Amino acid sequence: MGAAVARAVRNFNLENRAEREISRMKPSPAPRHPSTKNLLREQMSSHPEIKGEIDRKDDKLLSLLKDVYVDSQDPVSSLQVKDAGTHQKPKEFRLPKDHQFDMMNVKNIPKGKISVVEALTLLNKHKLYPDTWTAKKIAEEYHLEQQDVNSLLKYFVTFEVKIFPPGDKKAIQSK
Repeated sequence: MGAAVARAVRNFNLENRAEREISRMKPSPAPRHPSTKNLLREQMSSHPEIKGEIDRKDDKLLSLLKDVYVDSQDPVSSLQVKDAGTHQKPKEFRLPKDHQFDMMNVKNIPKGKISVVEALTLLNKHKLYPDTWTAKKIAEEYHLEQQDVNSLLKYFVTFEVKIFPPGDKKAIQSK
């Protein structure tokens, strides 16, 4: 029903609207620069055949233009192609084994600062041996302030991967 209404509105008074558009005055070309105007006037006066050539329709070119047939189709959108294909598993991010956190090869680290590798190392040491690697010992070892080390140990933790044996897993029974 909606398509029929839309078609009726679109085709309403179509011929009169088309006729009005055709008979409307066409826009005039942009004004030319005075120096260009003078050059064009000189060329037209010295070569009057140019004016006739500009206004003349070339029948050969018109016939060639009529023979042109354009057949186009909308390209398949990339979204449709992705949906049609099988869903891929997300790729797992892995660092190369020979470049673990050593992307920029930082040589000089000022006192009071640590690299990512050192931060992970001290967090792991504190996690594995909290009695020996206390906040005070870490602060002395890495030349850090005690307050910064306390905050580091409190707010940053390394990930712990737990692998559950298949016997302990409670499986949902399918019906």
